Amino acid sequence: MHVRTRWWGSPAVCAVACVAVVCAALLTGCQRAPGGGVDGEGRLGDRTATGPPVPVRTSGYGAVFLAVGECSSFGRTSFTEVSCAGERAAARVVARHDGTARNGPRCPARTDFVLHISEQRPAREDGDGAVPRGYACMRHLQPPHPGDPGGGGGPRTIVGDCVYGSGDGKVRETACDGSGVYQPEFEVTKAVDARSKCPASTALYVRLGGTAPVGCARRV
Repeated sequence: MHVRTRWWGSPAVCAVACVAVVCAALLTGCQRAPGGGVDGEGRLGDRTATGPPVPVRTSGYGAVFLAVGECSSFGRTSFTEVSCAGERAAARVVARHDGTARNGPRCPARTDFVLHISEQRPAREDGDGAVPRGYACMRHLQPPHPGDPGGGGGPRTIVGDCVYGSGDGKVRETACDGSGVYQPEFEVTKAVDARSKCPASTALYVRLGGTAPVGCARRV
């Protein structure tokens, strides 16, 4: 059985203002924050899927394909469910949900990447082997972990993450320790439920979602 998936782990983008003009990006609108900061409210906290679907092959481990606690291998063209005790195991499922990530529960904060799984049904009518549409929140078995604070990746932006201006009116996440291709310019230091609760040093507001949807970011 072949299960089509999409890998969700590419950096999200947020439009940034130019001078005092309000700019619009594909998924967010931004403007200058009070005091000269940049307002980064938008989809920086939840990255959208990019690239073509990635094939995933089942291999008989567990009753549910890529259930919580199960593992997958990595490959250039496909992901395969494998035994977590095997040498091919590379990432573990930390959360698994049916439906789409857009409408379903969010992945845990330190998720490294997300696999979007397309619905698959066998030709037989007994339903044996069917895989419903869903998504698996994955974490690497070994470092590095891009989903950790400051790691420079993962499907969510969280406190401790850093971003840089990409030069096209947008900001993207990068490693806080400077090990990435781009140097960090802002760091998310706090998550609050309203902008008014951000500290005075805030230069960028980032929409994080959840119960504390506003990220307060300072220049680094």
